[in-house]
Amino acid sequence: MPPTVVCLQMPGGIAMKSLIIKRSLKLSGRTTSIGVEDDFWSSLREIAKARQQTLSHLVSSIDAERKHANLSSAVRLFVLGFYRNQLAAQPNSSIRDGGSCDPRAEALVV
Repeated sequence: MPPTVVCLQMPGGIAMKSLIIKRSLKLSGRTTSIGVEDDFWSSLREIAKARQQTLSHLVSSIDAERKHANLSSAVRLFVLGFYRNQLAAQPNSSIRDGGSCDPRAEALVV
């Protein structure tokens, strides 16, 4: 499926383009489309590989435990939580109790 370009109207009348990549995945026996930016797809693949999971399995677990109606938003928040937790796990990190992170997004220490 070709990328979908979404134009966002910013304050001051400035329009920004966001390249949303839609992909279809099979989650719990059903096919669903998820649209997020390519950086989020890359991050999801990295996280799945580090956990030795398929992308579908990782997104299925995000889907099963999400607290938001929108799966694309839940995916973005999961990736954000994963990397925030990774930073917080580093010695001398300035990220300490700076908001809630997704507890399923354990830090990957490399």
